[in-house]
Amino acid sequence: MTTVLLVILGYMAVLMLVSRLTARRSTNDAFFRGERKSPWYLVAWGMIGASISGVTFVSVPGMVLRQDMTYLQMCLGFIPGYLLVAFVLLPLYYRLNLTSIYTFLGQRLGSEAYKTGASFFLLSKMTGAAARFYLVCTVIWGTLSLTPTPNPSRGEGGLISLGNSIVNSSGIQTPLPSGGVVGGYLSFLLVVLLMIALIWLYTRRGGIKTLVWTDSLQTACMFGALLLIIYKVMGELNLDLAGAVSAIAHDSHSRVFVWDDWVSRQNFWKQFLSGVFVVIVMTGLDQDMMQKNLTCRSLRDAQKDMTVYGLAFLPANLLFLSLGVLLVLLAQQRGVDLPAAGDQLLPMFAATGSLGQGALVLFILGIVAAAFSSADSALTAMTTSYCVDICGRPDDERLRRRVHVGMAVVFVGVIMLFRLANSPSVIDAIYVMCGYTYGPLLGLFAYSLSPFPSPVGRGEKNALANGVTSEASPMGGGWVGAICIAAPLLCFGLDQLSQHLWNYHFGYELLMLNGLLTFCGLWAVDHLRKQ
Repeated sequence: MTTVLLVILGYMAVLMLVSRLTARRSTNDAFFRGERKSPWYLVAWGMIGASISGVTFVSVPGMVLRQDMTYLQMCLGFIPGYLLVAFVLLPLYYRLNLTSIYTFLGQRLGSEAYKTGASFFLLSKMTGAAARFYLVCTVIWGTLSLTPTPNPSRGEGGLISLGNSIVNSSGIQTPLPSGGVVGGYLSFLLVVLLMIALIWLYTRRGGIKTLVWTDSLQTACMFGALLLIIYKVMGELNLDLAGAVSAIAHDSHSRVFVWDDWVSRQNFWKQFLSGVFVVIVMTGLDQDMMQKNLTCRSLRDAQKDMTVYGLAFLPANLLFLSLGVLLVLLAQQRGVDLPAAGDQLLPMFAATGSLGQGALVLFILGIVAAAFSSADSALTAMTTSYCVDICGRPDDERLRRRVHVGMAVVFVGVIMLFRLANSPSVIDAIYVMCGYTYGPLLGLFAYSLSPFPSPVGRGEKNALANGVTSEASPMGGGWVGAICIAAPLLCFGLDQLSQHLWNYHFGYELLMLNGLLTFCGLWAVDHLRKQ
């Protein structure tokens, strides 16, 4: 535990040093847009880490238990998705010189659509980012609370708490005790406060300008940890690089493509098309993901950045899934049972000390780096959106500092609500809800980009450009908000009905249906208002 704590504190110290060097004489323009001076290659490298959360670091290797390597089908869909964002949405954002991408909704559909889009972003980002960070805090809290006691000669390790269970290196799960350090909410709160306080400290001045540099460092730490853990597992299996590649390729879990089963969620075309739309919505229409891309010096630099890191996702996820296959082989070699949940596969070996103290340190470093690089940008993006979109005061530095503190406090509060619930089903429900909230954003932007919207008056455009909310809108009267709420509810009803009637479960394609329903609702209301 002492070694892990020292590594975390040392890592925090390095982040604070980087923040101090990059945040000198920072203004709101630096906090929100990085003064439009960020090197594209640093943004691209850092965005890889920002897009891979701590939950991804823990969960993706375990996907091989239930899905084999079929997740790579979605990663293939990411590539055309990133190209569409780079060459369709980025030129639009740069031409309009946007700080918040949701300003575009106001310029095309009016202030109600503008506020609705920003509100949906804040809701989905707060709940989604907090849920992911909660799971990472649980792993770190468990590692610090339960001192590993490995016995390398027998391939055994200590304990790690995950959700409601304690898992040892033999895959045996037992319920968490209700009292003491393990079940104590105060000790968990202390871990959460420490981590959120650090993120607030190193982002409070430089904001996005600092994150371009800290995320680059965190991406390097994350991939360094991943590669070293893979090397450690290869050593435990007595495999060299060629042997590891051969073992992975010949394992039954190395299946990538599913062509024959149209009902399966792993069908190639479902996964591929979902990958395209997931990138468009969760990157191109997400202030968090786009904010760093808008700090590049020029549109051409931003397009190079987007293309490079979009192409990097396929090999990056191939590494995570390859680690998962190697861990399955290691479990078979040691004769231990595989965990019931895929996201417990990597912690079962790395976090328990079963692979040695070095692997434990690398595991904690990797998930901390991945968690920080996604949570820090989420906190900065939510601060930006609230100041620019909701309050309409992009130049008010005092407001920005207060909102940044407030967002950090709310973030802690939401995480602690998840801890009080302490139910995997609650977390799953939150992820489902976040998926539903991105559908209306897809519909809003798709309709804004179409030739159908009624023109917004010049007065309202000028008001929005100056951060002033105008009540006059071609799509006002509460219709936009009602449509954006109704579309996810209809999608939920259709999903439940299809399961009952045809035993068909919607996957990511529900996102496309959600966006289509929002688009059709906006068109219908706009068409009626024109008559």
